[in-house]
Order: sequence, then C-alpha cells, then structure tokens
Amino acid sequence: MKSLVRWSTTLSLVGGILLGSLLGGANRALALTPEQVVERLQSVPVFMITNAQGVPLVAVLGDEEAAPAVAGVFISRQDAQASLDNLRQSDPELATDVQVVPVSLAQVYELAVANENQEQPLEFTFVPTTEQVESARSVLQQSGENPEEFSGVPVFLARSTAEDGGYLTIQQGQNQVVPMFFNQAELQNLLAQLRESQPELAESMTIQVVNLESLIQTLQDSDNPELNQILLVPPRETIEFIRSLQGQPAQGQPAQGQPAQGQPARPQ
Repeated sequence: MKSLVRWSTTLSLVGGILLGSLLGGANRALALTPEQVVERLQSVPVFMITNAQGVPLVAVLGDEEAAPAVAGVFISRQDAQASLDNLRQSDPELATDVQVVPVSLAQVYELAVANENQEQPLEFTFVPTTEQVESARSVLQQSGENPEEFSGVPVFLARSTAEDGGYLTIQQGQNQVVPMFFNQAELQNLLAQLRESQPELAESMTIQVVNLESLIQTLQDSDNPELNQILLVPPRETIEFIRSLQGQPAQGQPAQGQPAQGQPARPQ
C-alpha cells in the first residue's frame, strides 16, 4: 500500500507554541478528573513537525479516502530534527515551510481526545528514542521478563523489593511525589544520591519500566487519587532547551517538573 504525506487542514495546535505552559503544573491531591490528567502531562515538553501556523505534518497511510492520518510526537528534539532533515532530502518542496516545535504533552492529549469522535480522526503516534527503548528492554530482561514484548515510549521508576516497600518518592514542596523518568540514567543519578544518604534503602531498590501510552490510558480511566503522586520528569536536555528558548539559565536551578536536588524520601 502506497504511503503519502500531506498536511492536515482541520487541526492546529492549541494556542500555538505555549512555551510558558511547558514548565507549569501544580500538584493537588484530588481525585483524577480530565483536568487532572492534563495537569499530570502539562510539564512534559514533546516535539512535533508543523508549519508556521502550528498545523502538524501528517502521514496518510494509503490512497483511500478514509485512510488514517498520523502525526508524529517525538520525545527527543534530535529525533524530530533528524526526521525533518530526511524529509528535506526526500521532498524539499514540502519541507520548505515546516519546523520542529515544542508542545506540551497535555496539548497532544487534549487534541487526541477532541479528535477521537471525528469521522476521520487524526491519530498521534509517539516516537521513542532508540537508546531508552534499549534501556527498557535491558530492565525487563534483568527482571526475567521478555524484552521483545516492550513497545512504545518507556518511562522508568524505582521500587523497593522489601516486604513493605513501595515506590521511591521525593519531596516537592509540601508533597511526596513518585518521579517517573523518560531517561533511565537520570533515575540512576537519583538512586546514587540515595546510596549516599540511605544505603540500605538504596540496596533494596530496583528499576521498573512502564509504557507511556498505557500510563496515560490509566490516568484517563482511573479515579484513584494516588495517581496524583505521579511526577513525569522530562529529559534534562529537553528542559534545558525549553529554558534556552525562554531566555532562562539552563543551569543553576532545578527545572520545575524535575526533582529538586536533595535527599530522596522513603518509598510510599
């Protein structure tokens, strides 16, 4: 079946590139509502290829009138840029008016929800980084699971193997939150801090991996208020890039939505 690439003319990114909103999002201990799902996703920047008006580039899979249109959502800016560079090689005219832009994961979620009842809904597909997918499969292999069964965007968290253990939490303001990392190495850095302050607890910790798409579905379907403890932690390089666009220093203070430097709390 022939694959085509065309523009979507019926959908645009809400509010354009909302850089200010990418680092926002409060933490309220309420039962999950659609607004709370958005809140959990608000602080996660992702990347899309759009034109100057914010209309995403989509791939139409097939020649049929009802063929689905798919827009890519990249976790890595470098991967999005590489995809755009490939497009410039294969279709220079089409690539003339497009660019890689950061958007909030919450915006993507809201657009997907708004489009799901359309006659020809626009589908979104997440594009994970190869390195993190390999890390996820390594985690699964070490835990005795089949690494080939994993697909999608991996998100990493730590849990104690002790009998009364739980997920590793950190203090954020007045709240205890469960950090979930898009980059396994950044979780390992947090565990390195834990080994210095609480070596016995660190010894009991094991890294787990979940699928982002399944996590979002759980947030959408569940009203368990404990899910409000989840803190999705974007890759450090993404936060630094967003701060550079805002004219803020990339170093010197933790990005909002990332764990502040300090001692990790005990698992909850």
